[in-house]
Amino acid sequence: MRELLQPLLNALADTPLLLLFAVVAVGYPLGRLRVRGVSLGIAAILFAGLGIGALDARLRLPEVIHLLGLCLFVYSVGLSSGPGFFSSLKRHGARNAALVGLALSGGALVSWASHAWFGLDVASAAGLFAGSLTNTPALAAALDVLQQGGATANERLQSAPVVAYSIAYPLGVLLPILAIALVSRFFRTADPYDVRTSHQWPAAGKGRAGSGTLMVGTVRVTRADVVGRSIAQLRRDAESRVQTGRVKRVDGRVELATDDLTLNLQDLVTAVGEAADVERLVERLGERSTEAINLDRRELDVRRIFVSNADVAGHSLRELNLTQQFGAIITAIRRGDADWVPTGDTVLQLGDRVRVLTRRELLPAVGKFLGDSYKAVSEFDVLTFSFGIVLGIAVGLIPLPLPGGLTIRLGLAGGPLVVAMILGARGRTGPLVWGIPYSVSLTIREMGLLLFFAGIGTRSGFALWDALHEPTTFTMLALGAASTTATALIVLLAGRFLFQVPPGLLTGMIAGVHTQPAALSVAIEQRLDDTPNVGYASVFPVATVLKLIIAQVLAR
Repeated sequence: MRELLQPLLNALADTPLLLLFAVVAVGYPLGRLRVRGVSLGIAAILFAGLGIGALDARLRLPEVIHLLGLCLFVYSVGLSSGPGFFSSLKRHGARNAALVGLALSGGALVSWASHAWFGLDVASAAGLFAGSLTNTPALAAALDVLQQGGATANERLQSAPVVAYSIAYPLGVLLPILAIALVSRFFRTADPYDVRTSHQWPAAGKGRAGSGTLMVGTVRVTRADVVGRSIAQLRRDAESRVQTGRVKRVDGRVELATDDLTLNLQDLVTAVGEAADVERLVERLGERSTEAINLDRRELDVRRIFVSNADVAGHSLRELNLTQQFGAIITAIRRGDADWVPTGDTVLQLGDRVRVLTRRELLPAVGKFLGDSYKAVSEFDVLTFSFGIVLGIAVGLIPLPLPGGLTIRLGLAGGPLVVAMILGARGRTGPLVWGIPYSVSLTIREMGLLLFFAGIGTRSGFALWDALHEPTTFTMLALGAASTTATALIVLLAGRFLFQVPPGLLTGMIAGVHTQPAALSVAIEQRLDDTPNVGYASVFPVATVLKLIIAQVLAR
């Protein structure tokens, strides 16, 4: 059989591009298969790489392939999650750090026990920890400690962490994916971070306050204490995050419901927001109305417009001041598959689709100002993208001294991610726009994951197959699975029940604590919004630093 395959194996070994796309061609369709509602997605390419790599020691993609994929993936994730990360850091930084520390202590304890109780050497214990938590920088840190301790001359001791890492890695990928599936299956609770779109009042007995859906409703002003007060004041009184659109006066005039507009009795007001927020505004103003004044487009009209003008991207709505410039209001923003109600502090990004309400004759001018070009949102600034990655790689190479004589580096996973989060939160620096359109970001992430999984899979496949013949392999496999499971369960249970983390963020945090792009890709597939990315980015830097420290401590 092997003789029949030898020409194909030779061709794959001699042509890296053929090997790369062969792995993709095998893995991608496998990832689309669903078993009990769960699929591996693009992560199946990793397992295809492991399988093909196990056929022959020569079937190894060049190292630059998976390193390039890793940089592309983490940088694009960082750009999109930067604003959410820093917002979360201000409010939940201590919570996130505590959750990471608690979770990694479980994996570290299992890895230490593998040395103290099961007789594995310290090199294998460190590799087991890095592999079970799928962190290549931690493996590199452990190897560095071993080299400093004189292990360079001992080939077996030098290779022990790599073998243990290869054995633990596959389940280190798969088990967090299963944990994320558990979140969606067992924690189906109302999630205010999950934003979807509906259009009108929910029918009686349907729809639920706090369900996270956006709706458009009409409110009739019947309370006397509302008269003379501005819409902005009334929204604050009601503690309601809605965006008002039209106001229809008693005499039939229709006006734009700007923040400083005052209301009178029997005025009709349209409001866009989540059901709970709209209900609070109804209670403050008066009562519901079945009159759908938003459907009357004779004077005021509404249109979805693409944000494709680089001069607009990176600026907040307050800075753009569309009400003064065009007499226009943005009532909702759609980014990817998610809609939400904007505030004055909302920063527009390239590729956003904004719902603009203004007079019909002004819509072309607003469209020209925002860009409204589908072609433009399919492109991105190669200069700023490349410069950001260069800066991220440079930051990842900087040695960071820690107490106890330890030195760590963020590496190619941490450096580009940290820099991208900072640049993504900043939005722009003078004429330089750091963000990229959402659709382009998704494509780059997918391509990055594809390269990363194919590369790391083929480079680990033969070593894993060879290690399966060792007597200690299944012991290390079980211990690695225990380390991964302990970490995932701590994040899952402590995050949900102790720290009250919403499900969308929790799935991203599971992936972030494991620093696992495969798990993140599965989490993103289950959502309509970007909250898994925010959860991933909120714990990834802390998790990376702690893993580097723990791996070096275990290897000593």
